Amino acid sequence: MDLTLSDEHRQLRELARRFTDERIVPHATRWDRDEAIDRDLVPALGQVGFLGLGIDETYGGSGGDNLAYCLVLEEIARGDSAVRGIISVSLGLVAKSIAKHGTEEQKQRWLPGLTAGAELGCFALTEPGTGSDAGSLATKATKTGNGWVINGRKVFITNGTWADVALVFARTGGPGPKGVSAFLVPTGQEGFTATEIKGKLGMRGQATAEITLDDVHVGDDALLSEEGFKLAMGALDKGRMSVAAGCVGAARGALEAALAYAKEREQFGKPIAAFQLVQELLADMAVETDAARLLTWRVADLADRNLPFGTEASMAKLFASEAAVKVANNAIQVFGGYGYIDEYPVGKYLRDARVTTLYEGTSQIQKLLIGRALTGINAFV
Repeated sequence: MDLTLSDEHRQLRELARRFTDERIVPHATRWDRDEAIDRDLVPALGQVGFLGLGIDETYGGSGGDNLAYCLVLEEIARGDSAVRGIISVSLGLVAKSIAKHGTEEQKQRWLPGLTAGAELGCFALTEPGTGSDAGSLATKATKTGNGWVINGRKVFITNGTWADVALVFARTGGPGPKGVSAFLVPTGQEGFTATEIKGKLGMRGQATAEITLDDVHVGDDALLSEEGFKLAMGALDKGRMSVAAGCVGAARGALEAALAYAKEREQFGKPIAAFQLVQELLADMAVETDAARLLTWRVADLADRNLPFGTEASMAKLFASEAAVKVANNAIQVFGGYGYIDEYPVGKYLRDARVTTLYEGTSQIQKLLIGRALTGINAFV
């Protein structure tokens, strides 16, 4: 499906496909079992430019548009959604927020390292008591003579134990979203502690952490924005596009695995691909995958034309995440009992896909956002 793709887009997609097949696919099962991706993959991602997509070359970025970003993430997630998450967070949520909202000094300090993969970022928004209701977060930043002191806890933070900089959202004013600011906090600061969360259902190789900030002192130059909630919501709009692109990749990986297996596996004297109900499963999987891709590409197109895309991002994220779960589940059905063991990849696709219906806005939150856009009525209040 090459609609609207330029030669540059096709070349980039082929580069991402080769990188995934060579550097990710052979190791994905081991990373999942060990609950740890090889750390040296990060600079390799930077070297091929995947951590600099959409960032100006002045700061070490590799340029490219939002469609290019989606193409790369689809290929990466086909190999391992946990690796896609590293890129989506460090580049999509952190580096791009710095590029859009940061001072020149902040851009010079952080972007070259982040785009090269020499450093990583994490997006510290979610707290033990605030998930969907991000505007009520409790982490607090108190002004001092020459900076800020931050106290609080964050949870389910992707890249949390690997990150060199945390984009921390903390309360600097009164209650509600307007009292939230955004800070760039070096993770080596005294009082900053990250503890890895093990035993996850999926995305096992990804470094997910609980973060504690205990009297963490930062200078005034750490303040990225006094409108932290607005920054976070804007970043998450594009983040939903990247999650959707990753879901397309996971769905495609599950579909391709199921197709190959259905042609090889024989029962009753013929390949199971010859049975009508197996073909029905495969057909449903293909339609869901293509529909999810087109919804995702629509978001990229709107963003590349500087048009509003928030509602479309919610639609793409909602549909693609739910589709990835359904496609992976159908793939297990095609594999039968073999799909239930990790010798084959389809079980991992299902486990990894399941969390995408939860983070960066649950499926229910996406429906409320879409409903608000349709009706003009805010169901959040």
